[in-house]
Amino acid sequence: MSSDRNTKVKGDEPEVDSQAQTQADSNENIPLASRVLGSISRGWNWLEEMLTGRYHATYGLAVTRILIGLTGLGILLTNFNARHYTFGVGSAWNGEIAEPKSDFPNIWLFSLFHRAVTNPALFTIMMIGLAILAVVIILGWRTRIVLPFYLVLWVSFIELNDGAGDQGDNAYRMFMIAMLFADTTRRWSLDAKRKRKQNPEFPDTDGGSYRWVLIMANNLAIVVLAFQVCAIYMSGGLYKAGGAAWQHGFAVYNPLQTQQFGTWPVLSDLLTAWGPMVVAISWGSVLFQCAFPFMLFNRYTRIIGLLGILSFHLGIALLMGLPWFSLTMIAVDAIFIRDRSFEKLHKLVSRWWKSTSDGMERAKAKSSR
Repeated sequence: MSSDRNTKVKGDEPEVDSQAQTQADSNENIPLASRVLGSISRGWNWLEEMLTGRYHATYGLAVTRILIGLTGLGILLTNFNARHYTFGVGSAWNGEIAEPKSDFPNIWLFSLFHRAVTNPALFTIMMIGLAILAVVIILGWRTRIVLPFYLVLWVSFIELNDGAGDQGDNAYRMFMIAMLFADTTRRWSLDAKRKRKQNPEFPDTDGGSYRWVLIMANNLAIVVLAFQVCAIYMSGGLYKAGGAAWQHGFAVYNPLQTQQFGTWPVLSDLLTAWGPMVVAISWGSVLFQCAFPFMLFNRYTRIIGLLGILSFHLGIALLMGLPWFSLTMIAVDAIFIRDRSFEKLHKLVSRWWKSTSDGMERAKAKSSR
């Protein structure tokens, strides 16, 4: 019986080989144009699924929204005591109240703060109102309605004094324009909590028949944000690479020894005391900025790139006194972290918080006895 079975299997082999040969011959007989069209069709289906299949970077966009709101609130609070001298009527000496250097105050929509700048009381009220809107953005309450108003008022405010700003203000404005088309409140927001009460199946069934349009707008906004931040890093890295100070590895030393950017002289001296460290930081920042877009294509290199760019921004924030610029860039870097990673982190923090709360309750119970 065993020999019969073996004979049968052996007898089937030519039939299998002939079928494979026939399939190969049929593939070879397919015209090149048809194969190209098939590849294009598969690529189009993949692109359609990626853009309209589901929301991407929901946690990352939530972090972006929160940090963007914190950045605006931080700028307003740190400048509140000197608001009239930096942006208000006390800054008239620089001539921008009469002749603004920026074009925004000449545009009706973005001229609200410029019109109120000569009225200290009204200017203060508007600044407080803008801070309240920043808090609303952080909490994620009616964000699709609030964010456009916040954007208009913010641009109107920050463009009052061109000398008080930096390139972080431009990035902040560009990022918020893209955020207008994204759903930044699907996670960690009051909007998500409200929608979940109305629909227990949220966020999987919201949007109705036009859900795919909302998904596509959200995902295209992510593409725009990713392009913007990668363009900033790449252009900055290439610009640095063309400078002699960066090529010779001492570029980090110069700004840290100035009064304007050396905000922590002791730390600056400690960091720049060893020459090889200065060279490593100078060249490393150029390499990370230029390589960052390419490091995003692989999970492991993406982790290295994000950690490197995070260290880069933390150094700028701490050593050069540019926390709000750094926080703006870190906010958008969050979209490159997968939702799965955020969910794992959320569960880990939740378990830690629950165990800590339970431990405190048990300690209170023992002490009450």
